[in-house]
Amino acid sequence: MRQANQSEARKKDTREKIQLGGLITKAGLRYEKRALLLGLLIDGASRIRTDEAERARLTAIGMKVFADDPD
Repeated sequence: MRQANQSEARKKDTREKIQLGGLITKAGLRYEKRALLLGLLIDGASRIRTDEAERARLTAIGMKVFADDPD
């Protein structure tokens, strides 16, 4: 039973990582260097923690992209 739970947890983790990678591709950043991607994410995380308007602006951009291209 424990092995089955571990296997399910690994599958869930793998699926989440694949989905997150898909977001990088959807944003047009597939071929950027990892250091740049990490820097963008760290900077964005900092900005959305302190600025609710920025969080709303970025959310709206993402929602529009998802609505225009549901894949």
